[in-house]
Amino acid sequence: MTAGVCVFFALIASHVMLHPATAKSANLRVITDENWEEILTGEWMIEFFAPWCPACQQLQTAWNEFAEWGEDIGVNIAKVDVTEQPGLSGRFIITALPTIYHCKDGVFRRYQGARSKDDFLSFLDEKKWESIEPVSSWFGPSSILMSAMSALFKLSMFIRHCHNYLTEQLGVPVWGSYGIFALATLFSGLALGLVLVFVADFVFPSRRFSPDYYHRKQPTGHVRLQQSEDEQEADGEEEDDEDEYGDKAEVWKRMDGADALRRRGVGVTEEDT
Repeated sequence: MTAGVCVFFALIASHVMLHPATAKSANLRVITDENWEEILTGEWMIEFFAPWCPACQQLQTAWNEFAEWGEDIGVNIAKVDVTEQPGLSGRFIITALPTIYHCKDGVFRRYQGARSKDDFLSFLDEKKWESIEPVSSWFGPSSILMSAMSALFKLSMFIRHCHNYLTEQLGVPVWGSYGIFALATLFSGLALGLVLVFVADFVFPSRRFSPDYYHRKQPTGHVRLQQSEDEQEADGEEEDDEDEYGDKAEVWKRMDGADALRRRGVGVTEEDT
């Protein structure tokens, strides 16, 4: 009987001890690259942390206690592990840990106050977030710039995983891994440049190869050709005139010479004539 009572109370105690943890995990939302757009609607308090960060570990107890009040105050309490979600780290430009953001209907503000449960509750209850300048739309997490930054962070994490796989799993030397990435970067740059050249040539084709290029150029060339032909004809006429006059001059010279011989033959001087 005594043993049964002890087991019964032990089960009750374990249930009581585990129930708060279950409540905490239910109230504390986990944000990932797949569901991050949920924070664009409603009111949120989001913590960016890393498991290896000492300051994040100190904050975790207060943040869990704050999450228990989320349902009562109508605010979603969430956390983001930047080691598991590098895309969100780049999207929000996380440069220090832990970093806390307040979000109200897609407008983000960075929390800079004290970090206790009461401070968080006072921040929301007194609406202190209204005095904080919101993040510019250019640097908002849903902007094109931050989306590109998120993709860049994901790419860097992918390269890091590939490097670890080559060096740790395949046994490739570190310098060999660097050489592989250098060659991959070179060839990818050449391929991208070739694609850009094709796209630019397609969007802005050269005038030389356009269909109406020769059609536009033909009248000008035709006029020039006619001008050159007219000049050649004029030169030919001048040469013909010169030849004609030259022949006539030679005939006149010969006729004058023949008259002079006839006159000398009959004894008539040129003065008498």
